[in-house]
Amino acid sequence: MRTRITRSTFDRSHVDGQGYRRAADGPDRSVLQARSTLRCKTDVMNSELGLHGFAGSDPYRLAEADAAVLRDRLGAHDVAVVLGSGWSGVGDRVGEVRARMAMTELVGVAAPTVAGHGGAATSLDVDGVPTLVLAGRSHLYEGHTPAAVVHAVRAAVLSGCGVICLTNAAGSLRPDAAVGTPVVISDHLNLTGANPMCGTDPPGPAGNRFVDLSRLYSLRLREAAGADRIEGVYAGLLGGSYETPAEIRMLRTLGADLVGMSTVLEAIAARHLGAEVFGVSLVTNLAAGMAPDIDHAEVLAAGTAAQDRLAALLRTVIAAA
Repeated sequence: MRTRITRSTFDRSHVDGQGYRRAADGPDRSVLQARSTLRCKTDVMNSELGLHGFAGSDPYRLAEADAAVLRDRLGAHDVAVVLGSGWSGVGDRVGEVRARMAMTELVGVAAPTVAGHGGAATSLDVDGVPTLVLAGRSHLYEGHTPAAVVHAVRAAVLSGCGVICLTNAAGSLRPDAAVGTPVVISDHLNLTGANPMCGTDPPGPAGNRFVDLSRLYSLRLREAAGADRIEGVYAGLLGGSYETPAEIRMLRTLGADLVGMSTVLEAIAARHLGAEVFGVSLVTNLAAGMAPDIDHAEVLAAGTAAQDRLAALLRTVIAAA
């Protein structure tokens, strides 16, 4: 059953004294003024720190400000899809485009610096399901904080998206998951050394930061991906370089089937806010030690070749959301 995230789903009234607006509402004047002020402050911090905002700021307030912008510019949505490396051409194949805006119009989002990541937020009609597609992921290895990495996902959930679909490009540790294969994520290993639940105390009752991750990736949505799906455990690393063969042997011992540099922090943040999470990796290369040299061009080429297959998979999952 599709869930719309509202104030009743995640009570945050103590943050601003009046509570957060429901998903169908647009921003009022105070929200827009706050957004303008936050953008000015963020621009100063960007220039001084080389990071995108968040230093000294409440990440949840920033996310709610951008949630209001998403609702105002693109409307309400039930599902959000985050596009990873090699997935940027998939978005418009999933459904009919209703509206589009630059991701950088959001206070807490920096322009993407990694090849293969677009920079737009797009509203789609996917067989009657209003769907928000976010192309322009931030990564820890770019120098962003965990709060910045998960910001767009938090804004999407707070704008009303009850389902978050996270996509990525990954290396495969399994010979049976060849290049071009989509692998549904059943669980993950967060080996980034970071967690979005550290730092600013989340709104809500005491202990709210300690989110239960025992059923992080929705079994219902995984089953919707088809009985013939391949599932695997995704290991999220800090990144900045590909792994060594010794690191791949370590990851295999730990139970990993896939390895990449994203997704895990976003999944935690989305689940904390009450969203249902679906994750899928496109295998774009075999992990170090299992194949010849790895390069990013190979990753993008694998994504291009699999676009129709990936779009069909997302449509199937969105229909069940």
